[in-house]
Parts: sequence; structure tokens; C-alpha cells
Amino acid sequence: MSTLVSPAAGAASGGLLDRSRTIAGPRFNRWLVPPAALAIHLCIGMAYGFSVFWLPMTKLLPAANAAACKGQGFFGELFTTSCNWTVPSETHVFEIFIAMLGISAAIWGGWLEHAGPRKAGFYAAICWGGGLILLGLAVMSHQLWLVYLVAVFCGIGQGIGYITPVSTLIKWFPDRRGMATGFAIMGYGGGAMVGAPLAVWLMARFAAHGVPGVPQALMAMGVIYFIAMCLGAFGFRVTPAGWVPAGWTPPTNNKSLISRNSVHLNTAWKTPQFWFIWGVLFCNVTAGIAVIAMASPMFQDIFGAKLVGVVDAAAALTPAQKAAIAAAAAGLVGLISLFNSLGRLFWASLSDFLGRKNTYYTIFVLGIILYCLLPNWGHAGLAAAFVASLCIILTMYGGGFATLPAYLADIFGPQMVGAIHGRLITAWSAAGVVGPFVIASLRQFGIDHGVVHTRLYDLTLYVMAGLLFAGLICNALVRPVDSKYWMSEEEVARERALLKEDRVAANAATAARGQFGIVGAIAWAAVGIPFLIGLYIALSKAAALI
Repeated sequence: MSTLVSPAAGAASGGLLDRSRTIAGPRFNRWLVPPAALAIHLCIGMAYGFSVFWLPMTKLLPAANAAACKGQGFFGELFTTSCNWTVPSETHVFEIFIAMLGISAAIWGGWLEHAGPRKAGFYAAICWGGGLILLGLAVMSHQLWLVYLVAVFCGIGQGIGYITPVSTLIKWFPDRRGMATGFAIMGYGGGAMVGAPLAVWLMARFAAHGVPGVPQALMAMGVIYFIAMCLGAFGFRVTPAGWVPAGWTPPTNNKSLISRNSVHLNTAWKTPQFWFIWGVLFCNVTAGIAVIAMASPMFQDIFGAKLVGVVDAAAALTPAQKAAIAAAAAGLVGLISLFNSLGRLFWASLSDFLGRKNTYYTIFVLGIILYCLLPNWGHAGLAAAFVASLCIILTMYGGGFATLPAYLADIFGPQMVGAIHGRLITAWSAAGVVGPFVIASLRQFGIDHGVVHTRLYDLTLYVMAGLLFAGLICNALVRPVDSKYWMSEEEVARERALLKEDRVAANAATAARGQFGIVGAIAWAAVGIPFLIGLYIALSKAAALI
């Protein structure tokens, strides 16, 4: 039997970032962990808001000769210092963020389990916060190839930061796995609500001689995010081995697919369950991200002049009417971003009561119905029904992300869920490429074949419904993992030894029984107030839809 020692003795064995230094003491309260996770996810979630930089970045060289630069091509843009960049070349930065998120999470997920959330969160802060500072310098030097290179570094911070809280939250909230991870991943969905208005304000604040202050804004946000993420990283605590919430007992059967055994990272990806859940995420994300990518032009193409009361689609619009249509479309983007964020907490929390599999059934069936109804709302000119359906769809897009870690913990056990989650969100990276490509290609196909704008997205929306049906089938095929894949007692003991869990279980009965108190109120206010400010701004923009 392993020797049990006190938390203090375990803590003395490592440096400040060592996992053993983060073992919770008796006065800690588990409700301090979600705000630490939110602090990280609200920062890295700004990746969704990076579109606010694209147009300003095309105006950094006011003296550029537009005629001479027109035919330079993509490779010319990579190295030019005398021509402005184009929006399509800039949007590759976001693609790099998402691609590297999945790749880095898959590569370093296993390391994260052993390093612990404090070290992983601190490294994520260096990569994301420090990366934004370097990104500002790259933009200042006006070297697009360098911007792409730094974006890779930022994307690594995205991947490490995204999966940092997962395993920790699941172990703190075995009774509410969905709700706990929903809180954190809600932060990623809401990061743009907080960061985008801040970026716009900073660019205006640092603007000089008509040139937007993009580099300065990026560097300022890098400093802010580095500090916020470090506070979150150092706020994490991990459970002693054997800790459970007071009065809670683990489930004794597998009716809800909740396993009491764990599967090793190196084995999980060999199971059919891993690939069925990979398919669940891929289908849900592909359908949702396609809508996010084209929400504004889709809304304007389908409803256009009807939004300002003009029935004749061929009628010429005044500049004021065009501005009103654009404002309504921008309001829609803000509104679906809000529902994307709130849906993450709603559906993940609901999964604690419905079960993870039933939650995904609900998401897919309801999504199929709504995707099939959207063309009808467009044909009938029912803009309100169209917007409401899109908002519900986006709650399920976000909810699919947030419910995933709890689903994985149910199927593969909690021991290595963070690392398994890191491997599986490669589905997100794949969907981030496929979704926008499919919807853009189908839109262009319609244009090339003379489809009227009001019906331009009908085929796309039906294809998305088909993708959700495929996800429904994948979800139906998920079964409990065969016992041959379970970790042996020796493997579990080896993993716990690496985590030093075999040395700190003596205080499991008394750890984390402290009061919420003033520290809890401050921690939640620190993440809650920026989120509420972002919520207010999003709702203000959405008012243009009314």
C-alpha cells in the first residue's frame, strides 16, 4: 500500500508550478475552480472575435499604391512591406488558431494530465498572452509570413489553455460534470463578447494619423490576457486522491453510460466509442461553424430589403437603408455569439439530468428540424422566426462543445479525460476547415447556376441537416467501453503515482470543506463583471434587429 503523507509534505516536493503544490487544503472551496477556468477561457475565446481586426489591418499603409499592389497575389503579400494585406489572406490567422488548437491539445494532452492545471495554465498564458504581444510586433513590421508564424505560437496557447481545466473540473464536480465543464467552455464562447469591444476601443485609442492602432491593441491585450490567465492558473487547486463532495456517492450501475473504470489515453483512441464521439463532435461543429461563418451574408441575401420594409427586391436602396441592413446583420452576429456562449452552460447543465447521450439526441433531432425549417422561414419572409431558429441552433453548437468533456468522462472514466479530450477535439480542427469550405462552395455553386439570392442557402441548410443526421447515428452507436480496454490496477497505480495522488490521500475526507466567503465573491466578480459588460454590448448591438 502507498504511504500516505500530509499535503504540506507533498507540496514541499516540487516547485511553484508543480502539481503537488496545488493540492487543496481544508479551507478551500470547490466553487473557486470554475472562475479560475473562466479566466483562462474568456481570454483564449477572443480567437472568435479576431474578425474585428481584419478590416483595420487592410488600412495600415495609407500611402500604399493600390493599383501597383492589385496583382501581387498571395505569395507577394507574404513578404511585401509596401502593400496592404487583403481580408482573405488575414483570415488564415483564425484558421491557424483553430488548427493549432486541435493539434496542440492532441500533442500535449497527456503531458497536461501529469503537469497539472497550474503549470499548463501558466504555459498557456505565455503562449497566448505573449503570443499576442509578438503578433502586435509582427503586424508592426508588416510581415505577413511572420504574422502566420506567431499565430502558430498563439494557437498552441489556445490548445493548452482550452483543455487545462477539463480534468480538474470533472474531478471537483463528479456530481455535476456537465455543469462544471459548461461554465469553463461557456467562457470560450463568450470570449469574443468581452474581447471584441475591448479590441475596437483599443484600436481607436491608439489610432494615429488615420491609421488604426492594431499593433498596439494586440500588445495591450496580450499583457491583459497574460495577467488574467496567470491569475486563473494560480487559482487552480486539484483534489486529493479519494476526495468526493460531501454526501455524494458514485453511481452503482451503467444505465446512464457512466463508467467507474478508466481507459488509458493510448488505448482510448483504439476504441469504437472514441471515433463515434469524434463523429458526433465533427458533425455538430461542421453544421454550426458553417452558419457562424456565413450568418451575416446569409441573413442579408435571404431578407435584404425586406428588413427595412422594402417589398420590391429590385428597388434601389438609399445609403441609410443599406446601413440599417448591415446593422441588423451585425446585430445577428452579436446575438448568435451570445446564444453560442449561453448554450454551453445550458445544455451541459441539462446533460447532468438527461444524461449525455440523450442530450445529444435532443440536440441533433431539434437541429435537424430547425435546419429544415430555415428555408421555409426565408421563403415566407419570417425574419423573426429565422433569427430565433438560428439562435437555438447556436445554443446547440456551443452545447455540443460543453457537453463533450462530461460525455468522455462518463465513457472513458475521469483518470485521463483531459488528455482524451485533447485528442478528440481534432474533430473541431477538421470541422473548422470543412464547414466554412462547404457552405462557401455551395453558395458559389448556387450563384454560378443562377439561383436567386433568397433561395441561395436552401441546399446548404439541407446539407447541414444531413450532417446532423449522421451525428445522430454516431451518437446512437455509442455503447459502454468493453472491459478489455479498462486500465489495469497497475496502470491506475502508475498514473496516480505520476500525479502524486498516492501520497496525498490522507486528507481526502477533510479537504475543500471551506466556506465560499469573500474570496469566492471576488473571484466570481472578476470574471462575471467583464462577461456581463460584454453581454450588455452584445444585446445593445442585437437591438438593431428589432
